[in-house]
Amino acid sequence: MDTIKKENAPHYINPYLGGVLLGMLLLLTIYITGRGLGASGAVKSTVATTAKIVTPQDAKANAYIGRYITDDHSPMYTWLVFESLGIFFGGLLSGVIFRRVGKPRIEHSSKISGNKRLIFATIGGILFGIGSQFGRGCTSGAALSGSGTFAVGGIIVMFAIFGTGYAVAWLFKKLWI
Repeated sequence: MDTIKKENAPHYINPYLGGVLLGMLLLLTIYITGRGLGASGAVKSTVATTAKIVTPQDAKANAYIGRYITDDHSPMYTWLVFESLGIFFGGLLSGVIFRRVGKPRIEHSSKISGNKRLIFATIGGILFGIGSQFGRGCTSGAALSGSGTFAVGGIIVMFAIFGTGYAVAWLFKKLWI
């Protein structure tokens, strides 16, 4: 296992300060926009735009995707898309500034191969995406923003997310530890 020497260690924000800043950003977003943070809407906009480009007639006829397609407004022109782009480019900029951007690598333990790690990460991502549609939003939108507004549903989702994560961690720790 590779170890990082102290002088070459990446610089990260203090997690407590990061949590406070995230909470302040959430409150500011709720104050300015009237709604919280979330990113799954940007994925919907991207899917609707792609469907409109590839098969415009089928996209408009589709009961789900057709809701996002109009003649006078692009699905990509929504603040959620710009939020997601800002998250991506902000993270990239942070990585460049603090020299954390380098050759892509697959992090995995010695118990599994890199390919197996990619397969499980892909399966997890797909399940997470499906779950965000059943929950009508990603963890940011449902749990973080819901809890930030003291919505009972948001608090329940927060407990469900962490409770489920704690419960299934035991099953999957064999893949990592």
